[in-house]
Amino acid sequence: MIAFLNGQLAGKLLNSAFIDVGGIGYEVFMSQTALSKLPEIGSSVHVRTYMHVSDNGITLYGFLADDEKAMFEKLIGVSGVGPKVALAALSTFSSRKLADAVAAQDSALVSKIPGVGKKTAQRIILELKGSLDDFSGSLFNQDDSGSVVDQRMSGAVEALLSMGFTSSEIELAMNGAPEGATESSLVKYALKRLGS
Repeated sequence: MIAFLNGQLAGKLLNSAFIDVGGIGYEVFMSQTALSKLPEIGSSVHVRTYMHVSDNGITLYGFLADDEKAMFEKLIGVSGVGPKVALAALSTFSSRKLADAVAAQDSALVSKIPGVGKKTAQRIILELKGSLDDFSGSLFNQDDSGSVVDQRMSGAVEALLSMGFTSSEIELAMNGAPEGATESSLVKYALKRLGS
C-alpha cells in the first residue's frame, strides 16, 4: 500500500497531478480543491494517497489534508459511490460542509455533487449518518494556521462554484491570490480575474 508520496510536482492536468519521486513519475488523481492548492511545478510536495485496485488497474488518489482523505474513504465505502464521485464530492464541498450536510440530512445539498442524483444522495446520508461524528471534533476542526488558510480558500472556491463557475476557471482565477486574504477578498480577487 502506498500511503504517501514525497517528491517534486512534475505537472498537472485537469483532474490529476504528476509527482516525481526519485525519478519515478506517479499520476495522482485529486479533487479540484486540492489541485488548486498545489505549489508551482518543480516545487516539493507531500501528498497523502489512497491506492485503489480494480479490474481496470491500480489508481492513486491524492490528498493534501487528513480530513479530505478520511472523507474520501468514507464516501467510497457507500454502496454505489466510486472514487470518481468521491473526488467530485470533495471538489464541490469541503469535508466539513459535507459532514454538516450529512448530519442535517440535507439531500438537496448532497445531490449538488456532479454524478449524484436524489437516490444516491439519500443513500450517502443514510450510510454515513452518525459515522462522521467520530472525527468531526478532531480532523474537521483543526486550528493550526495552515487549516485556517485552507478553510478560507475552500470557502471561496465553494462560493464561486455556487455562482456557476467551473473548477478549472476557479483554479486559473485563484492563481497568485494574496496570502492571508479573507474568504470574501479571495472571492473578489477571483471575480475580478474572471470578469477580465
